[in-house]
Amino acid sequence: MEFEILIPITLFLCITYAIKFIVEARFRSKLIQQGNGSEELLRSLVQGEDQRRRHSSLRWGLLSLTLAVAFALIEAFGWDSVTPGVVAVLLAATGLGNLGYYALSRRLS
Repeated sequence: MEFEILIPITLFLCITYAIKFIVEARFRSKLIQQGNGSEELLRSLVQGEDQRRRHSSLRWGLLSLTLAVAFALIEAFGWDSVTPGVVAVLLAATGLGNLGYYALSRRLS
């Protein structure tokens, strides 16, 4: 695998997320400085962000769990090469993880 191609991709992703975080932080600070937003609006923004963070953790936890089960199945069946069946197992695990996340997030909300 050529790792030198991963460096620019990683750099681009890091710069993108840094810009996103800076823009969000400036938006919040401007909103607080102007005082136009009521305390209730600010509280709802913080609570919404907290809920999104928890849901994101739930989603990635479920996806990691289902993919771990898929890799364990692949190892248990002794599939050593990448075949359409192996890819199908990984895609099915990813789909099941997303569906499980959807069901749990609907139940929690």
